[in-house]
Amino acid sequence: MLDQYIGVGIMLLMAIGIAGGMVLMTSILGPKKKFADKMEPFECGESQLVSPRQRFSVKFYLVAVLFVLFDIEAVFFFPWAILFKRLGLFGFVEMLLFILILGVGLMYVWRRGGLDWE
Repeated sequence: MLDQYIGVGIMLLMAIGIAGGMVLMTSILGPKKKFADKMEPFECGESQLVSPRQRFSVKFYLVAVLFVLFDIEAVFFFPWAILFKRLGLFGFVEMLLFILILGVGLMYVWRRGGLDWE
């Protein structure tokens, strides 16, 4: 019964072995010199203007959560579009209700200033 999973087990062991081997070889063969410029935080070729420990505004997280919410909403449109003819009027009305609820939520967030960066 478990014979079906031998291939998966072998692939898992190979993946773990390759990943572990790469980490081990990097630590053995990699450069060991440490100097001040190398230890500086680096991002996009620019020197940092502010501390990396600076706190983010709550609005940043709010916009991120809203993006994820409305991005997930878009995922529901694809299966609906594929099954549009098979679902008929019932599927159309259900999707209109779904869009209406999300639209009301978007209007609420918009009017409350959740999408303003100021």
